[in-house]
This record gives sequence, structure tokens and C-alpha cells, in this order.
Amino acid sequence: MAVLEGARRRTVAFGRRALGLDVPAADHTIAVLHRDESEAPGLDRKETVQLDRIRLLGATGTVLMAISALGIGAQPVQQNPTSGVRVLGIFARAHTGSLAMCMIGTVLVVLAWLLLGRFAIGGLGGSPLRRLTRSQLDRTLLLWLIPLSIAPPLFSNDVYSYLAQSEIAARGIDPYKEGPVAALGIDNVLTNNVPTIWRDTPAPYGPLFLWMGRGIAQLTGDNIIFGVWAHRVLALAGVALIVWALPRLSVRCGVAPVSALWLGAANPLVLFHLVGGVHNDALMLGLMLAGLEFTLRAISGNAGSPARTGPLNGHEYTLLIFGAVVIALSSTVKFTSIVALGFVGMALAKRWGGSFRAVAVAAVMLGAIALGTTLFISSMSGLGFGWLFTLNTANKVRSWMSLPTALGIVTGFGGVLLGLGDHTTALLSITRLIAGVGAGFLTVRMLVATLTGRLHPVGALGVAIGAIVLLAPVVQPWYLLWAIVPLAAWATKPVFRVPAVAFSAVVSVILMPRGADLEVFQIVGAAIATVIVGVLFIVITRNALPWRAQTGVSAPSQVPTSYGVKP
Repeated sequence: MAVLEGARRRTVAFGRRALGLDVPAADHTIAVLHRDESEAPGLDRKETVQLDRIRLLGATGTVLMAISALGIGAQPVQQNPTSGVRVLGIFARAHTGSLAMCMIGTVLVVLAWLLLGRFAIGGLGGSPLRRLTRSQLDRTLLLWLIPLSIAPPLFSNDVYSYLAQSEIAARGIDPYKEGPVAALGIDNVLTNNVPTIWRDTPAPYGPLFLWMGRGIAQLTGDNIIFGVWAHRVLALAGVALIVWALPRLSVRCGVAPVSALWLGAANPLVLFHLVGGVHNDALMLGLMLAGLEFTLRAISGNAGSPARTGPLNGHEYTLLIFGAVVIALSSTVKFTSIVALGFVGMALAKRWGGSFRAVAVAAVMLGAIALGTTLFISSMSGLGFGWLFTLNTANKVRSWMSLPTALGIVTGFGGVLLGLGDHTTALLSITRLIAGVGAGFLTVRMLVATLTGRLHPVGALGVAIGAIVLLAPVVQPWYLLWAIVPLAAWATKPVFRVPAVAFSAVVSVILMPRGADLEVFQIVGAAIATVIVGVLFIVITRNALPWRAQTGVSAPSQVPTSYGVKP
């Protein structure tokens, strides 16, 4: 009996360590990512002048990118508006020059964003003595967005798949069973613009997105230009929701709204890929964050109010249901965002006392809302539930950014070199399975941390989605925004911000605009020109822009006072 009792205690102790229950909340491993930020006054006259220059620098970069997209962007194969046009067509004929222009514009935007960070988060280790205002950041973001909003698609051809899949739905064909070639025909103008790898695959997107896409197809027909702009409006609507929700969530976490917006909304990955690349991830993220804000407002009250306990009143139930419906709607764009409801449920159960019964009641209630919303959208759209069986369509791609995929490919290649044969496919099935289990475990740990109050639900959600994305079979550069955007509202320590900023900057610079088949010498030549221009620009503006830390810009020694009261 004593042996069994000792084994039971060791098992319980191991389980508590695995779930992070063996330490106080302040010592939770993930909690080291967060520190409350301080209030700060506005910029002085010198810094305001520098801000205007930074704003102009970023706008110049986005304008250069928009112009270069006429030749090097992801232009349609058919209905290319610049084809044969004497002036505009020159960019399509001068690939090296257009690529250099795009690269220089990209670097200018990234540099402007990094410089803007001086006035948003200060130095890497401290808070700024003076911070730009919300209106100053909003005007900067708007100025940077406008050129990319009217430019041809950049960095991705996915929008042409959106158009083809939407047209399939508009014709009354099931987009979850038929790909563009089978449904529209190989000679269809929309099919011809879809990348070859996706021409025979069904749609992997949720019914809400294709329902809206069907409406766009009915309005624009086979006019690709109008169709692209209509889908970009959806992306901009998603970015607008991000800009609305992110500062409100950040105040709940004791983080300055400007800091969160700088990393989460003004991020070059958002500008280049969600807006420039016309990705529906913007709509998914915007709906998820907006729903999260409404649900937390129901559970914890307005930002800065003391924590609430006990049953919800009628107004709070209304907010909770509305927010849960919005999150469920986001999952009918891309299903991953449904995980946010789990963290809402744990926050709700915590308010109700944190018992097992409270968790069960919250899970049943939120699950019923999600199920009802999904049934409604799937039924009313007429698209049914086939989308649940096409969620893994993208897994046919071997993504270099996916940790389990990269490990499986490298290990398989090692086996080939050793003469053991090519077992890459089998290894991928093993590494991806292990990664899936790891992502599930980390998600459960974050849910428990939310229930026990050891982590704020916004931060725990960001960490969980980060694990899901990094350990997924396929990772695209903009997928990291699924984690970076919510974490921008909570994680403030250099251990998070430094890698997030570095990743955003580097990936934004190295990705090609996807508009033409480029030779190596063209890429090298454009890269050399970009480096020369970048270095010369930094040298010329070394005194006009805040390249070096300046007195009054950031103060690592400043003792921060809470920006907001965490609920």
C-alpha cells in the first residue's frame, strides 16, 4: 500500500508540474513574457518632426511597392490591366528593375516600422519616456495602408483561388468536392489564374468565407480586377476589426494600446500579406479578436474594472453570447480560431469559482453556441458541412517553416545519404503526429493556466495558437500573425518582442513578390541594389532619424506603473 501511495503521489506531482500547477502565478513559466507598461506623455517637438519623417519614409516604401507590383506583383495571367499598355507595361518588361524597386520599398517600410517602434515601445528593455498618441499611430497606419490597398496582389496568388472557389459556389456546385478544373473547366479565365498545385483541390475554407465569396462572384462575374478588389475590402475589414479590438484587449492586460497596435497592426507582415496579399486570415483574426473583447467584457467588465465573481446578469449574458457567436463566425472562415472559445470558457469558469462543474457548464454553453452558429452558417449558405473534410488540403505542401515537416525532411534526406532509402513520407507522418500531440498538450496547459488565473486569457490564447501554428504540418509566413497579433496585447518582455520583431522584419524582406519567374542573377542584382540604397539612406539620415537610442526616447531604468488594471 505504501508503494502504491508513493507512486500515486509521484504521478500527481508530475501531472501538476506538467500542467504548471506547482508554482505561484507570478512564477509561471509563460508569465515571464509579460510586464505591465507605464503611462507616458506625448512626443516633444523634435520627436514629432522625426515621426513625420518616419511616416513619410514608410509611405514612400509602400508607394514603391505598389508601383513595382504592376510588373512584379502577383498579376493575373489573363485580364492583366497593364498588358500592352505603353507606360504601365514597362514594369512588366523590366523584371530586375521592378524587383529592385519592390525590395527597396519593402526595406524602407520595415525600417520605418522599426523606427516607429522607438516611439511606441522605446528600447528593447524599457518603457519610453514619451510615446506617440493613438491618433498619430492611426494616421501613420492609414497612410501606409492606402498604396497597398489599391495595388495588384503581392507575395501570394491565393486570391485567385478565392475567386475560382467562389465562382464554383455561385454556380451551385459543391466547392468542397470539386476543384476549379473539374467545376469550371481548364479554359475558364478564373481557373487559368489559379496556381497549378491548387487547380484540382477542393476549397479548404469555411462556409462563411465562401458564402461572402459567392456574393462577390455574383457581383463581379469573371472580372478578375473587381473581384480582387472586393476580396481586398474583406481583408481591410478584418484589419479594421483588429485595430478596433487590439487596443481594448491590451488595456485589459496592462499594455499600452499604441505598443500593441505597433506590433500587431502596423506589422509589415500585416501590411504586406494580409492587405497586399489579400489573405482571408485578416477577417478570421479580426472576428476572433472582436469576439474575444466582447466575451471578456461580459466576464470581467470594462478594462480597468475590478475582477468580477458570481453569476452573470442579463446584459453580461447578451455580451457573452454575441462575442461567442462572433468567435464562432471567425472559425467558419478558418477553423483554427475556434480555440479562442476554449479560453473564453476557462475565463468564465474561473469567474464561476473554477470548479469542475463550472468548467463543464461553460463548455456546454459555449459549445452549444458554436455548434448552433456553425449549423446556421453551413445550412443558410447552402454549402453544407463538406468543409470539415477539406481542412487538411494544404498539407500537400511541404513548408520549410513547419518544425515537424522540416525535421521529417531533413531526417529523410539523412537516410538517403546513408543509403537507407527514402523514408521521408513515413517520417513526416511520425514527426507531424508527435508535433500534434505536443501542440495539444501545450494548449491544455494554457487552458489550465487560464482557469487557475495564472495567465491572462489573451496571453494564454496567443501562446496556444503559437504552439499550434509552429507545430502544424504547414506554416505560411502570415500564419505567425495568428499568434503575434493577440500576443502583442499581452507579451511585453524582450524574450517575446525581440524574436517577434526580428522574425517579422526578416521574413518581410526575404520573401519574393511572386509575380514572375526570376533568374538568380536578377534576384542577386536587385538585392545588391537594395543593400546599397539602404546603407546610403541610413548614412544620409543618421542625424535626421532616431537610428540610435536618444535621451528621452526610452529609459530602461524607468519604473513602470500599470497602464491598466488587469481583470
